[in-house]
Amino acid sequence: MIEVRIHGRGGQGGVTSAELVALAAISEGKYAQAFPSFGPERRGAPVLSFIRVDDAPIKARYEIREPDVVVVLDPSLIDVANVTSGLKEGGIIVINTKKPIDQIKKEHNITAKTATVDATNIAREVLGLPITNTTMIGALVKATGLVDMDSLIEPLKHRFGRIAEKNITVCQKAFEETKMEEN
Repeated sequence: MIEVRIHGRGGQGGVTSAELVALAAISEGKYAQAFPSFGPERRGAPVLSFIRVDDAPIKARYEIREPDVVVVLDPSLIDVANVTSGLKEGGIIVINTKKPIDQIKKEHNITAKTATVDATNIAREVLGLPITNTTMIGALVKATGLVDMDSLIEPLKHRFGRIAEKNITVCQKAFEETKMEEN
């Protein structure tokens, strides 16, 4: 089973990201869960969402405390939350940042394998807004291979309707532009 924790802010679409990835996994014949963790927070407050994907039925029904993958939609969250808390040995962190991997790791004492993409810039260019959720899905897929990019097309079309093509574009562009740390 692969477990993913997404760190975002209210209104950034972290919950939607989790749902879209889960739907893509299910379309591939896998089992998946997507669920949020938040209280009465308002737009801009830190929010967590989670994804589980497995080839077998998933019986776990609790918050993910030891993820295999952490996704950070808003790089300012690295300063206010311990985003790598519980990240499993050999885990991956995927960060929305324009900073080089070595710089972001050094500045925040990140020891995990790291992938980065300037999702904010991609979203602004294509969507006209700095909403990074679908952009970061592309980065997550590049870093992990959790689902196939093609499996995301139908969930994106269903969720976004007439603006689906732009969301598909940002997802694909982020997939292409994600930088991966060499092992």
